[in-house]
Amino acid sequence: MYILYVLYLIVLSYIGLTVLYVAIFSAASQSGGTDDVYPAPVTTFRRIGVLIPAYKENAVIVDSIQTNLRQNYPSDRYDLIVIADSIHPDVLAQLATLPIRVFEVSFAVSTVAKAINEALSRIADNEYDIIVVSDADNHMAPDFLDRINTAFSQGWRAVQGHRVAKNTNTSVAVLDAISEEINNSIFRKGSRALGLSASIIGSGMGIEPPLMKQAMAHLQTMGGYDKELEMNLILAGHKIGYLEQALIYDEKVAQKAVFENQRTRWIAAQWQFLRFYFRRGVAEFANGRLASGFKFAQALVLPRVLLLGLLGICSFLGLFTGDPVLWGFPLVLLIILMASLITAVPSYLRDRLTVRELLLIPVLMLSFAKAIFNIRKAFKSFLPTPHTSSPDRRVP
Repeated sequence: MYILYVLYLIVLSYIGLTVLYVAIFSAASQSGGTDDVYPAPVTTFRRIGVLIPAYKENAVIVDSIQTNLRQNYPSDRYDLIVIADSIHPDVLAQLATLPIRVFEVSFAVSTVAKAINEALSRIADNEYDIIVVSDADNHMAPDFLDRINTAFSQGWRAVQGHRVAKNTNTSVAVLDAISEEINNSIFRKGSRALGLSASIIGSGMGIEPPLMKQAMAHLQTMGGYDKELEMNLILAGHKIGYLEQALIYDEKVAQKAVFENQRTRWIAAQWQFLRFYFRRGVAEFANGRLASGFKFAQALVLPRVLLLGLLGICSFLGLFTGDPVLWGFPLVLLIILMASLITAVPSYLRDRLTVRELLLIPVLMLSFAKAIFNIRKAFKSFLPTPHTSSPDRRVP
């Protein structure tokens, strides 16, 4: 019994450290943490290549391209580049009528990283000054590229834009949108407020081509290429800025089944990242390189839905033991965690929360638990998130 008690306290201590991480970075996000300098005098309009990986994205790719062509940025200074993987011939024909570039690709096992690396190999070294990545469903705000260019005029070589929800048409989508904004607050604003690099999220980032090619050259994970890209940039000594006002609209998952599939892929990517970078991450901390050390520590933070579930269960079961440590400690952590998450949610989304969404949280906790047991599927093949819904937030 004593051994079980000690193991329980060790697990709770680990959970406590992750809650502390979330709490500190959430609080820091309230004191700044953005690198927007706009408008600012800009004399150079850099050549920008926008890479758009599109795997079986027949339903959304044409609409996204038409929207993303409405940039304020000079039309002769940027190209939209669709990396078309398994796109229907009729859709390819529609894309051919638009003023864009299309790279057709095919892989035995498709991943976003493979698509981006193939596109980078087809782009001449001096063809673009900035590479931007946009998901096939993403809609860039009209001033998005303008803001990216302005940041590079200020000396940045890698920046992450602000990805926000394109749709909040279901309770699952609302909660997914909230999760996205919590990540923005903690891992981007909070990190920058503390002098660390912002986290890359997989789309909406702008990076100098040589840096991106170097960082993308030796990826090891099946999915979640953004974690490795971010880590490799930081290990190479580069800092990543965060542009809160550079908006890019992303479709949120609207159904529970899609949520579970997406989280399965994300958990698998995080596990693979930890497996490949554990020794390097520990070494970075041991040698006092905190910028990269903290980025590795970020990957050790348990998913918030899992944290809420574990702390809730521990608090409840601890009541039956009569030991105040066994129920009091997890209860205090649960309160701190909930306060930190509420702080990290912007007011426009807090107003969208109803009893309906709150009752859905335990259901999504179960979906998350199922996703953990299904991660082997994500090790064997890429699990794309289908994009089909119409946005309820149109870009002007």
